[in-house]
Amino acid sequence: MNERNIVLPGEQVYDGPRHMEGCYVENGKTYAGVLSLKMEDRIIPLKGRYLPKPGDVVVGVVSDERFNGYVVEINSPYPGQLSTRDTREEFKTGEVLLIRVAMVDEVHEAVLVEPRKLQGGEVLEIESVKVPRVIGKNGSMLQLLQEETGCEIFVGKNGRVYLSGGNTPLATLAILKIAREAHTTGLTERIQAFLAEGKGRAG
Repeated sequence: MNERNIVLPGEQVYDGPRHMEGCYVENGKTYAGVLSLKMEDRIIPLKGRYLPKPGDVVVGVVSDERFNGYVVEINSPYPGQLSTRDTREEFKTGEVLLIRVAMVDEVHEAVLVEPRKLQGGEVLEIESVKVPRVIGKNGSMLQLLQEETGCEIFVGKNGRVYLSGGNTPLATLAILKIAREAHTTGLTERIQAFLAEGKGRAG
């Protein structure tokens, strides 16, 4: 069984320097910067705001229309910018997009590309650091959620989850449970049981 330990901010996690999300290096050693889960050879932050990185796929909301593009709110302290040069489609304020971060400029604003409009579903927000647990190893948790609820689910790196079709209420409750219990062991088994019980009640 994989050993998992909760580490507190300021706690040493490695003897050598490792530049990892949620950690910092001091005097050649690596320390946790936020409450984290140490699992095998990984550190999984359990707290923290989303900071965009190139390659991230996020769920954003159009917050402003400008002559040369759109401002997209991406659940971050920093806004995202979508240029009209990077899309032929027109969007309106309030519309939800699945969109990729192409680059992050010197003032931390995300340059966004490849927008896809998401319509008719619901948007759920969790802490961005819990996203890896919702997706699971090699996408296993996300696959379980989709198969058991019949929902189409897009999980943005920024902590926004878009759900449509199927048993959306059950999928929502399951995702909130994953986020709430992200630091615990045996989570997949508990989610399987939770989904089975929820389907049983619905049936």
